[in-house]
Amino acid sequence: MSANPTCEGRVSVIVPVMNVERYLDQCLTSIENQTHRDLEIICLNDGSTDGSLAIMQAHAARDARVRVIDKPNEGYGATCNRGLDEASGEWISIVEPDDWVEPGMYHDLLALVDSLGRRVDIAKSAYWRVYEDGKRPLKVKCAYYRRVKPPTQPFAIGQAAELLSHHPSIWSAIYRRSFLEEKGIRFREYPGAGWADNPFLVETLCQTDAIAYLDEPYYCYREDTIEKGIAFAQRNPLLPLDRWHDMMDVLEQLGVTDREVLRAQSLRGITYCCTTIEACGLDADGVREAVTGVFSRMDPELVLSDRRIKPGEKRLFAQLMGLPDPHVSEISYVPELVRQGIHRMRTCGLSYTLASVRQYLLHKSARVGR
Repeated sequence: MSANPTCEGRVSVIVPVMNVERYLDQCLTSIENQTHRDLEIICLNDGSTDGSLAIMQAHAARDARVRVIDKPNEGYGATCNRGLDEASGEWISIVEPDDWVEPGMYHDLLALVDSLGRRVDIAKSAYWRVYEDGKRPLKVKCAYYRRVKPPTQPFAIGQAAELLSHHPSIWSAIYRRSFLEEKGIRFREYPGAGWADNPFLVETLCQTDAIAYLDEPYYCYREDTIEKGIAFAQRNPLLPLDRWHDMMDVLEQLGVTDREVLRAQSLRGITYCCTTIEACGLDADGVREAVTGVFSRMDPELVLSDRRIKPGEKRLFAQLMGLPDPHVSEISYVPELVRQGIHRMRTCGLSYTLASVRQYLLHKSARVGR
């Protein structure tokens, strides 16, 4: 980047660890190898029963920047909060222990902040999606790559609501610690993993007009396959919908009225509901009622006018909300399907695009309970 190369500012990297010995060495090594050296690496052992603690201790013995905190199991949210309490850096980063980061992430994000000459509370980047279910790992760029185009930098989230429409990806960013403290932003302390990243996403991005974005991927996120996602939904069918409500509660508490933000939140809700329906069926115990509860908090105009929401999903929404049939045909979605396909082909390649289209065709009926 053509920015101030000094890139000043200590980054406190929080790594919440629970039974990930298979990936942990790669994760910690990638953090230690960052070209920005002023790091505080806080490894929190959340009651692991495998060899994770020994791996962390070995890294701490070799690198003085690594600090290990060993504690009983409390869950992801509580563990991240302990990391926030322990952090002393100007900036906060969260790295999941089964992922890794490319060497220039912190240098380039701090260089972006330096180049703007204004206060920045969040500096965010694109990220890599890594699939490892085949013979060779597949690494593709995230869904919002080349889609986040705010008119100015820094910006408020309503100018780039695409960041709210996809995976929360809270780890593809650094956060000014004083901003988190000023706003009282903490993680919800759900049991286990609990999807605590969902409310954290909106609590951070929706409380500042000082977001900076760098359209380069650094963070390497190990992505679940569709099959694993469905299996998770079958085990925890209502958890995604509960977290969507938590996100909606945050938006209401903050008084957010920006239509693009609410449109993105509605799209996320539709996605979560349809994943649950695909995994369990609309008539499974409690699903219809839970989906209806999510839909009831959406603005029908935002849902029915969103070109990204598929015809079958719009018809399901109208049916459960007692609205007239929106009379949308599958043909009406073709331009959007083509638009999505062109974008994926340009950013992820032909084979991944064809696989995505195939998955859409295979799953579209099940996602709306047919």
